[in-house]
Amino acid sequence: MARLPSEPPDEPEDEDAEEALPLDEEAAPGEAEPEHLTRGAEVIRRFWKTLPNDPGVYRMIGAGGEVLYVGKARSLKKRVASYTRGLGHSNRIARMIAATEAMEFVTTETEAEALLLETNYIKQLKPRFNVLMRDDKSFPYILITGDHPAPQIVKHRGARNRKGDYFGPFASAQAVGRTINALQRAFLLRTCTDSYYENRTRPCLLFQIKRCAAPCTGEVSIGEYRGLVDEARDFLSGRSQAVRQRIAAEMQAASDDLEFERAARYRDRLAALSATTSTQDINPADVEEADVFAIHEEAGQFIVEVFFFRTGQNWGNRAFYPRADRSMGRAEVLGAFMAQFYNERPAPRLILMNEEIEDGAVLAEALSGRAGHKIEISVPRRGPKRDLVDHAAKNAREALSRKLADTASQQKLLATIGVAFGLEKPPRRVDVFDNSHIMGTNAVGGMIVAGEAGFMKTHYRTFNIKSEELTPGDDYGMMREVLHRRFARLQKDAPRDSDPESFPQWPDLVLIDGGKGQLDAARMVLAELGITDVPLVGIAKGPDRDAGRETFFIEGRTPFKLPPREPALYFVQRLRDEAHRFAIGTHRAKRKREMTKSPLDEIAGIGPRRKRALLLHFGTAKAVSRASLADLSATPGVNEATARAVYDFFHEKEG
Repeated sequence: MARLPSEPPDEPEDEDAEEALPLDEEAAPGEAEPEHLTRGAEVIRRFWKTLPNDPGVYRMIGAGGEVLYVGKARSLKKRVASYTRGLGHSNRIARMIAATEAMEFVTTETEAEALLLETNYIKQLKPRFNVLMRDDKSFPYILITGDHPAPQIVKHRGARNRKGDYFGPFASAQAVGRTINALQRAFLLRTCTDSYYENRTRPCLLFQIKRCAAPCTGEVSIGEYRGLVDEARDFLSGRSQAVRQRIAAEMQAASDDLEFERAARYRDRLAALSATTSTQDINPADVEEADVFAIHEEAGQFIVEVFFFRTGQNWGNRAFYPRADRSMGRAEVLGAFMAQFYNERPAPRLILMNEEIEDGAVLAEALSGRAGHKIEISVPRRGPKRDLVDHAAKNAREALSRKLADTASQQKLLATIGVAFGLEKPPRRVDVFDNSHIMGTNAVGGMIVAGEAGFMKTHYRTFNIKSEELTPGDDYGMMREVLHRRFARLQKDAPRDSDPESFPQWPDLVLIDGGKGQLDAARMVLAELGITDVPLVGIAKGPDRDAGRETFFIEGRTPFKLPPREPALYFVQRLRDEAHRFAIGTHRAKRKREMTKSPLDEIAGIGPRRKRALLLHFGTAKAVSRASLADLSATPGVNEATARAVYDFFHEKEG
């Protein structure tokens, strides 16, 4: 990668110079000031002069090194030339040109490579003038492991590092859970961990309720179990009809031999397989593997609905709400979205859409090269495939209508609390803080966030109380620590938001679960950090902790209550209750981890296998702590160095 100098030296007239249109002194239509647009176009023109006609990726840089936009081009010179004119740009492009102070370029061998590189940059840099996918959570898969004699079936999310066969993606963890439950009933595969499997001496409850074949205790031989695993793989790979026919034949054979109990087991397996496919919303007969995309736009908001079809089954759908400028067309947004969608996800052999995208051929080439086989991208016009696209489009329209209705309702509620608490304008982001502990132990702080889209759970944060100077149970001290850590991090990493289209990183209102004391603690922290423009409100519970009788504390105002049926009161109660739920849930999870924690976990070099060997030999961690060095050394699976480390750990602690 090379960053071109902002002032390239004069050079001979370029033969492609006619591609750059002359600057116009007239203002381009848009919000950018004419002089800024002219200056930005001149900056871009200076970079354009030295560009090659090769494919590549360009980045437009704004003040302070902010990446404004990332784009790809078949010819960098021709593409960048389009930004050097002063007329004919949309508002978005005009603002982008006006803010540009420098550019960076990377050349590639092909346009497909440029597309993949552009997608990586967009994901990493999140430029504010690009379409952003926003929800980048990985999809869950089903994994049938391949690193154990008796393979396990589990839900998997993330990198595919474990040996085995992966099937998916599924739209949600719930869809994976339902499918695994059905597959357990149909194929009796184990879901337990390898360590649990190794330590079984008798079958667990899943064997009793006919959800596992129990290879762990020899209820079925490893060979017979592998046959069940092969059937499950065949079913998930699309050969469900052949699997069904085999099981039906086995059932008939058992019935003919008068082995009615065995025949009943095959019957139950067939019923489980039927349930797996019959619950699907739509099952295309001639589409084995495909992703179906449908984009819809309403009131300046875009939605992309994605359906996943694998093995001829509908494996669920998910709605995405990409961030995109209102001036962009649906095809442009969909094309940018799809490139980001497949950035780290394997693509199926067929991708169906309801809009023709400009770079469809380039995207297909890039995905095919990465997959090692042909991937087709098409917009069906008729037939069953068109029915799939229409079905996805209908879901997109309905989902966006619901979201817009919910957003309008949420905006009204935010406006009501803005009025109730005397804010200059309705808050776009509300942060709510609460603490949870039992007599000062396992203390945690929780922060929940609400905005126009409701509870923004990806922005929730937890804080383990770290200060050793706090008196156990000091709620004020805990609140000071949580707020100091939160706002100090904001000052360091999150400058005040300038993009009105993105969700703010700084709160417009902070609610504290507590009365005047908690509010004073919060004010003290913000004053120490020099933050004076974040409104704080303390919420004191009513007498006998009755909801509806809360007292509100705001600096400069007399404590007050809201009318019992005021919508703002109900909304604040919802926010407070969600913060309380989140903080208590985090505290309970921490307390559970502490309760199940073993002293052996603290010893360096003691992994799960050696820990299990010690516990199997001595029975309890307490017995391990009392053992002599000789007894520790005699433990199967524990060498002398490990025995010395364990012995020294407990004796140093006691000393």
